[in-house]
Amino acid sequence: MVLTVIIVAVIGLLAFGLYKANSLKKINIKKSVVVNVDKETAFNMVRYLENFPKWSPFLEQDPSQNYQVKGVDGEVGAQYHWEGNGGKDLGYQEIKIIKPNSYIKMMCDIQKPFVAKPTFEYSFEKVSNGTKINQDFNLQSGLVDSFFMWVFGAKKEMEMTNERGMELLKEALN
Repeated sequence: MVLTVIIVAVIGLLAFGLYKANSLKKINIKKSVVVNVDKETAFNMVRYLENFPKWSPFLEQDPSQNYQVKGVDGEVGAQYHWEGNGGKDLGYQEIKIIKPNSYIKMMCDIQKPFVAKPTFEYSFEKVSNGTKINQDFNLQSGLVDSFFMWVFGAKKEMEMTNERGMELLKEALN
């Protein structure tokens, strides 16, 4: 009888976890900041990957992180490579699309501590007190990866990291 209750509880927990994980197969996080600079200055802070250490939440978390820009910085195909946490974090982000002073799309290739390929899209718009920078983060995962993201609360951590990155971007520009 006790074994049956335990089995039913485990099956119920797994079913609930898979149900919750299904909602994490596609994660979209949108963040915005308004900075007190012109659109071109804001755009160039994001476009040139050499600037990323000025506003990287990952470098803030791990100041010993090694990084390198490859390719022609600020152009499609330029890549920002990183290795941190004693080799436990590894990957790169690459500029995929640039529309001058208005839009940048980057793709990340994360190899450690997990495998993922999220995208970051940035748009820039003139507002009365400066420039509004919009960040649109997207990640698609399989059900198993989503299950583990649910178990470890990864979406909340992603939201906090993206929020901190946008705060640091604002600080770097103001």
